Amino acid sequence: MPDNAAALISVYDRTGIVELARKLIASGTTVYATGGSAAHLRANGVDVRDVEELTGFPALFDGRVKTLHPNVFGGILRDTTSAVHDQEAAQHGIPLLSTIVVNLYPFESTVARAGATLEEAIEQIDIGGVSLLRAAAKNFERVTILSDPTQYADAIAALPQPLDRDARRRLATRAFERTAEYDSAIARYLESGLLANELPGSLALTIPIEQPLRYGENPQDRAAFYLARETTLPEQLWGKALSYNNLLDLDATLRLLVRARIGIDRPAEPQLPSRAAIVKHTVPCGVAERATVAQAVSAALEADPTSAYGGIIAVDGRIDLATAEALRGFFLEIVAAPAFDDDALERLKKRKDLRIMRYEPGMPQRIAQELRVRSALGGVLAEDDDPAAQPEAWKVVSKRAPAAGEWLDLIFAWDIVRHVKSNGVAVVRDVVSRGICAGQTNRVSAVRIAGERAGKYALGAAAASDGYFPFADGLIAAADAGCTAVIAPGGSIRDAEVIAAADERNIALVFSNYRYFLH
Repeated sequence: MPDNAAALISVYDRTGIVELARKLIASGTTVYATGGSAAHLRANGVDVRDVEELTGFPALFDGRVKTLHPNVFGGILRDTTSAVHDQEAAQHGIPLLSTIVVNLYPFESTVARAGATLEEAIEQIDIGGVSLLRAAAKNFERVTILSDPTQYADAIAALPQPLDRDARRRLATRAFERTAEYDSAIARYLESGLLANELPGSLALTIPIEQPLRYGENPQDRAAFYLARETTLPEQLWGKALSYNNLLDLDATLRLLVRARIGIDRPAEPQLPSRAAIVKHTVPCGVAERATVAQAVSAALEADPTSAYGGIIAVDGRIDLATAEALRGFFLEIVAAPAFDDDALERLKKRKDLRIMRYEPGMPQRIAQELRVRSALGGVLAEDDDPAAQPEAWKVVSKRAPAAGEWLDLIFAWDIVRHVKSNGVAVVRDVVSRGICAGQTNRVSAVRIAGERAGKYALGAAAASDGYFPFADGLIAAADAGCTAVIAPGGSIRDAEVIAAADERNIALVFSNYRYFLH
């Protein structure tokens, strides 16, 4: 270490800090520490000096001011190749601080906690720590900045020498990334109470890496998964690591579990409490509601067993042994649920290629409400649901209104088609998807393919289209397949022709003022 070099420790997360401080002292480094860090180190037998010896002030204002002083920041920011800096340091008695060990107050975890107040959040906004990180990272040419306990081992291994320049630059980069993440989390939190009817004025995608992935959508692609610190991932209980495509499909499957707010009151008939959804390549291929999770799983798998092969299934209730039995005989990449019975979990673990995920019950609703972002033309597109938008409204436009059972199937089909790539069509009978078609470049083909996939189950079924029918041919194709009720957005210049075609075929036709294109 350089002559007279010193270190400053100011950490909230004290993991590994005792060993690091001992090694620094053994290498000849003087260690200063702020109040809580110093007390912790002394309690573990490490003799450190109080930061007040540098500043000449006690911690002020309930600890809000501890390190904000020229003797601290001068010791970090001075340029040791400058004679002027050396002269000023000697004149004012500013020591050389060559190692800074700082991690921040847990703002993200605080605001993620249910019931956290604004006052609690404000107190977890770190000022001195962020300033120390930025100062040390700026002067990485001579300062080592350790912003995470995972970095301590390499620093210890290099002692009594400092880490090399490239290593210090990498640590500085991570420190700036951390301050950007931190500031962005604070801005998102403060904005959340103000921007009910507008999008953020600046979109900062400063999200730390959660894990590198083997590859992206294809083996020649590099990929990684990034996750905000305040976000909780589903817990993986079994199986190999998730891939890029697994993560996309899991997101799509969980979204299908969220029951939509629809344009009418739900019919008076008892609602089926359990939902199961299967996704393949982000496209739904089996969705069902039944009285039990096991029954819902069986119905969803039977809806399109060919497409379900190699897919992902998620349910919104506990998986018991009966559900695990219902999953036998189907090759699936992932099974996701909010809870598992022990015997069901043991049964599922017998399948070595299966990944088992347990998610928090509120997660599907949370991801459905978050800001949705994607890259385009070197920039980023962002959207969310506008709370000020006109509420969704449905209108029966045909002469015949849907019967009670048709209403249930229309509601369910509309709930599904929201998640189907446009042009998308869903055919439903008895609250089970019977035929789903996604990604067609014309609507009539989407209707025909969905009807063909439904087969005999299209008879008496309901069909949902994510966009309006530009011509009557799409409605006619649904009727030809056997559907007796249809829902679609209104707004075509040929709506009157579509309505007339429905009346000629005794189809119950419902228009919504919403559309659900998904690109």
